[in-house]
Amino acid sequence: MKKYLFSLSILFSINVLGGTLPDQPAKKQRFKVMTYNIHHCNPPSAGDKIDVEAIAKVINAEKPDFVALQEVDVNTERSGKGKNQAQQLAALTGMKFYFSKAIDHQGGDYGVAVLTKFPIVDSAKFALPIRPELKEEDRTIAAVTVKLPDNRKLIFASTHLGLKEPNRLLQAETIMKYFGETALPMILGGDFNATPESPVIAYFDKYFTRSCTDCKPTIPVEVPKKTIDFIMHKQGGKLKSANTKVIDEQYASDHLPVTAEFTLD
Repeated sequence: MKKYLFSLSILFSINVLGGTLPDQPAKKQRFKVMTYNIHHCNPPSAGDKIDVEAIAKVINAEKPDFVALQEVDVNTERSGKGKNQAQQLAALTGMKFYFSKAIDHQGGDYGVAVLTKFPIVDSAKFALPIRPELKEEDRTIAAVTVKLPDNRKLIFASTHLGLKEPNRLLQAETIMKYFGETALPMILGGDFNATPESPVIAYFDKYFTRSCTDCKPTIPVEVPKKTIDFIMHKQGGKLKSANTKVIDEQYASDHLPVTAEFTLD
């Protein structure tokens, strides 16, 4: 009996010191999210110049923990053969990256990417379909599962939807097909090419909560008039968002970046 009690005492001490008590409540996690259509790092006012450092400067100024990137070039003629913009931005911001190709472009790839400060434990990319009668550029979604400091996992994804509403609706339905049943908390950022009152945003509103319902316009960068860049989180979990901001940065891209602060209880 004494040996049994001694063993329990040792086990209890190890659990307490190691912070591994099974019923110990998880600490609230706080992090910042950005979504940014980076226009393949080509400032619209700079001709054909590619300025990866300008995009990195915008990101570093805001210090996000996650970034959803759209219009990312990898190994294209216009942005530099052998240049991977997702990898470059990861190096310049001290983050990890994951890229998903949407189309072939100028001998390379063009698509979306994610950056994160947290360890990536899984990743996935899916093509988003277009209707046969409504041909346009192919689209994609990039998603990573990360491990947070308290060892909980979270899915973060970036997408860039089509120009035609029927295609956007089909793409939104496809996203829910892949991620609708996940039990993990999920944040989705992107250029949705859709305004808040559009059918596709109404569709997402059934499953996700936008970080703001009165979001400021994000395009064009000078006197912006349209709100098409959003950050949202999947409903039914412990995620909460606050303090959504549209960053007034008019040089680096043709879209304004958006940030939001999150807590995970």
